[in-house]
Amino acid sequence: MFGLSRQAYYQSKARYKARQKVLSQVKPLVLQVRRDMPRIGTRKLYYLLKDDFNRLGIKIGRDSLFAYLKSESMLIVAKKNYTKTTNSKHWMRKYPNLMKDKLPQRPEEYFVSDITYVKSRERTHYLSLVTDAYSRKIMGYQLSYDMSAENVVKALQMAIRKRSSTKALIHHSDRGLQYCSSIYQGELKKHGILPSMTDGYDCYQNALAERINGILKQEFLVHKCNTQKELQMLIDQSIATYNNKRPHLSLKMKTPNFIHEKAEENILFGSN
Repeated sequence: MFGLSRQAYYQSKARYKARQKVLSQVKPLVLQVRRDMPRIGTRKLYYLLKDDFNRLGIKIGRDSLFAYLKSESMLIVAKKNYTKTTNSKHWMRKYPNLMKDKLPQRPEEYFVSDITYVKSRERTHYLSLVTDAYSRKIMGYQLSYDMSAENVVKALQMAIRKRSSTKALIHHSDRGLQYCSSIYQGELKKHGILPSMTDGYDCYQNALAERINGILKQEFLVHKCNTQKELQMLIDQSIATYNNKRPHLSLKMKTPNFIHEKAEENILFGSN
């Protein structure tokens, strides 16, 4: 009636069963990766799992993986939320934008900083981050109950301790009062770091720092912790995973730590 033989029908059914058997090996692999990176997207998943697919003889492309994850309700849905953490309406000195129209050429040429909020069942907390603009590596961070300059500067101090270069460094941030404060600017001056800030209220001029905030919150900090102590442990683990395991599209699917160390090696030994 439909122009199909009985043999073709049963062959098609057998192929479907065989394919489902092969695809059943995919889910455990995906869950293993998402144990460390719970909201990692399909493109990065495919990159991380390609060798496993080849080893197990699983023939699946990126689009097929996307379709399979959709059928298993395992696709990641983007979250949209925004809470303002910047107060730039103050009397303290603002600094010119030294990153405008510039692309970093090496690690530790530009540090970008920002503050975001993270909630636990206990209360709202604030996470200060300092990221290397070239490698996307999170160099320093501090979780605290408030956004005081005394707490925010601790993230900068961690980033400075982790530096492996003594070359010129520019610190870029928004015009928030924490970054303009005498405490923060004093720490920059103490280590010979030039301050740079966004122009006016243009949030896109600190987009890289805000992007890193978004990655941490949307891909890693997805479960609400009970206390700050639990949240601190989750953040420690998440940043270690982000720096050492999560590939970046902008880094040609390499990890921030790989790019940071590789570039430092090339500079040190004069390699091209």
